[in-house]
Amino acid sequence: MFNDIGPLELVTIIVLAVLVFGPDKLPKVIQDVMRTIRKIREFSESAKADIREELGPEFKDFDFEDLNPKTFLRKQLDNDELGLKEIRNGFDLKKEMAEVTEAVQSADTPSSSSPSASSSSGRLDMTKKPEEPEKDERPPFDADAT
Repeated sequence: MFNDIGPLELVTIIVLAVLVFGPDKLPKVIQDVMRTIRKIREFSESAKADIREELGPEFKDFDFEDLNPKTFLRKQLDNDELGLKEIRNGFDLKKEMAEVTEAVQSADTPSSSSPSASSSSGRLDMTKKPEEPEKDERPPFDADAT
């Protein structure tokens, strides 16, 4: 329950509890807190049991931790009914990055017909404006995109 509390924090809490409640009342306060925590745990366990009972036998393996999105995704990815591991392993990121790099580099090579390419460095001249299409020419229409 208190996995993230270090020894220094624990000592600080104890000193503050002694200062606030005093050494005489501290055992009674600790008993009251423990009793309250115990009642809350009993209430939550009975609520979980009632929910499982109301859901019926088809949800007998239902775990409330599955409601956490991270746990749910991890469980579904481990199940792999959809073949997600094959899809994930089917992508070769290095190969695709190499293809993209080759395509960019081939577009960067200077050609005699391209006025925007710089002939000395092999790179595009970003200071020049791109050529605008003719006024009557419309861009291609993609029916699937609309």
